[in-house]
Amino acid sequence: MKKNILIGAGVIVLIFIIWVIYGLFIATPASPLSTTTYNEGGLEITVDYSQPSKKGRLIFGEAEDDALQPYGQYWRLGANAATEISFNKDVVFGGKPLEAGTYRMYAVPGPDVFKVTLNSEVDVFFGVAEPDHELDVLTVEAPVEQNPTIVETFTIAIESSGPGAVINFKWDDVIFTIPVALQ
Repeated sequence: MKKNILIGAGVIVLIFIIWVIYGLFIATPASPLSTTTYNEGGLEITVDYSQPSKKGRLIFGEAEDDALQPYGQYWRLGANAATEISFNKDVVFGGKPLEAGTYRMYAVPGPDVFKVTLNSEVDVFFGVAEPDHELDVLTVEAPVEQNPTIVETFTIAIESSGPGAVINFKWDDVIFTIPVALQ
């Protein structure tokens, strides 16, 4: 009887140790999850994404220069899971009409312009794989601005602008923005 109790207690302790190790080292990603929200004038926008950090790396540039995100290649606009954006009402996104809903959002960076695409494929846990491009809903071009201050951690922020909002994407020395307004 004592032997069974000791074995049971040992199993419980082992499970607890594994759970602690998993929680500290595995379940805590290097690129933490973040949510950006906007709620003004009846327009609600939510962006769920992961925030990678620069860590001394070249972020945007040519593949032969070992850029983390080479020009002309798919980028999930963050890390880990695919980035998703939700709108509670029909909007004009970067000058193009868009129905209310949730979309996968990704980009193709360039030195002067980022092509940002919304795709109807959602709930993609591991966003490293390119989406089914036949499900792309719209693509807009966002001009690149040089940021005089280096941004260590990728950040998406939404702020009021005129009759709507502007979504700001900042990382390293790059800023690009997309205007959003109600239809």
